[in-house]
This record gives sequence, structure tokens and C-alpha cells, in this order.
Amino acid sequence: MSATHSPTMKLTASERPMSVKAQWGRFGVYGFLIITALFFLLPLYVMLVTSFKELDEIRLSSIFALPQNFSLDAWKTAWSSACTGLECNGLQVGFWNSVRILIPSVVISVLFGAINGYALSFWKIKGANLLFACLLLGAFIPYQVFIYPLIRVYADIGIYGTLTGVVVSHVIFGMPIMTLLFRNYYSTLPMELFNAARIDGAGFFKVFFNIMLPMSVPIIIVAVIMQVTNIWNDFLIGLVFAGNDNLPMTVQLNNIVNTTTGERAYNVNMAATILTSLVPLIIYVASGRWFVRGIASGAVKG
Repeated sequence: MSATHSPTMKLTASERPMSVKAQWGRFGVYGFLIITALFFLLPLYVMLVTSFKELDEIRLSSIFALPQNFSLDAWKTAWSSACTGLECNGLQVGFWNSVRILIPSVVISVLFGAINGYALSFWKIKGANLLFACLLLGAFIPYQVFIYPLIRVYADIGIYGTLTGVVVSHVIFGMPIMTLLFRNYYSTLPMELFNAARIDGAGFFKVFFNIMLPMSVPIIIVAVIMQVTNIWNDFLIGLVFAGNDNLPMTVQLNNIVNTTTGERAYNVNMAATILTSLVPLIIYVASGRWFVRGIASGAVKG
């Protein structure tokens, strides 16, 4: 016997016919998103097509035109032989300097931020709220205020002009926002987990490494993406504290683009710019799903 449907049976939301007003609203949202995406992707398109052109073609053709003679010479020059000052070794030296700065800076700042956030969330230390307020205030103070005092301190202890000085600076400046992220994330976790571990005799670090840290994967991804983006794209700290032998990739990119002697090679400049931005772009694309999950799970709440 075949089943019959009552004409009064209610339709689900997906089965209901969409009104004309709702359809126009959806078209408006999609149109806005497409226009916004084109607004941000258009400069990247211009950079890409310019980097694959020869200089003669750049002078004669439109900036939006595809390259007639596809060439990777500009990329090779930007990586290995572009002049970044008195030396013409390309961006490869700055790339490895940036890697040596990035890895310890990210690891130390994220680890210390997680410990601080854990301590401020579960351990009711006297004056914890005042300490957290001071850390939060530090997130809004411009870097320029601290530069001269840090130069004097680093010079006295012998780390000015070294990679250690750059790493310490990134850890210091990243601590407020990392502490804020982890504190707000841990405040969403049930207190019963912490109390049960304390009853079983677990101490400060045992609770942190065995219980809290394994549950922190989403917020760790958020913190890593933020720190990688900030540290890799940094120009001021690397310029001031790194010294001539440890300049990061962003400083060397500035030296390539602002070279005033000879002919300005726009294709090399565009290739160098894309090479400099590849690392944070790849990391964000590879872990974007985790970034959204971390934000949605309480990273910026509270």
C-alpha cells in the first residue's frame, strides 16, 4: 500500500519554495563576496603575470595582459642573484634567516602563552587579574615605544644585532595576545577536568602537559597561524635588532624593491614579493579549517 502525504503536512526548510525577496538577498550576498574576492585577488593576479614577463613586454603591454613569452628568469634572479644591498645573493639568504628567526619565536611564544593562559584560567593566583590586565594592555602599546629601551638592554647583555635578540623581541611582543587567546580558550573548558586531576595528585605541569595541552590543538593552530604571519611579515624588529648579517626576508625584499641604481626590474620585484609571502600563505591555506574551528571554539570569546 503506497503512502500518501497529507496536503497539510509541513515542508522542511529545504523543501519550502524560496521567496523572490530571499532569492535577491542571496544573489546580493554572493555578488558582494565575489566582488570582495576580486578586489583582493586582482593585485595578486597583476603580480603573477608581471613576474612571468620580460621587461620589454612589461613596457609595451597592459598590466592585465597575460605573458606572451612565459619566463621564469625573474624568479631565478629574485631568489639567487638580486642585489639586496652591497651583495647580490638574492632572497635565499634572507629566507634562511627568517626560518631561523621564525621557528624558535613561534615555539617559545606559543608555549609560554599557553602556560600563562592555563595559569590565569585554573590557578587562582593572587593578583592574577592585575597581571592579565597588564599583559592585555601590552598588546595595544606600539612597538616603537619599546625599541630604544630594548636596544640599550640588548647592547648591555650582548645580544643586540644577533638572532637571539630578534627571537626574544618576538616572544616579548607576542606574549600578550598569546596569553589572551589561551586564557579565553581554557576558560571554556570544564573545571571538573582540572579538579579531578588535582584530586589524583597531579601538579601544575602534569595537568598542563597531560590534560590541557592535548585538548588545545584548535587554539594552538590559531596561535601558530597568527604568530607565523606576524613574525614572517615583520619588518621593523628585523631591521632594528637583527644586524647586517641576520636580516630577514622582508628587509631584503625592501632593499631589492627600493634599489635606485640601474633599470628598475618590475618583474623581479613582483617575483620577490610573491616569494616573501609564500610561507604564511601556504600555512594558512593548509590549516585554514583548523583556524576557523579554533576561533569558533572560544579563541576570541570572553
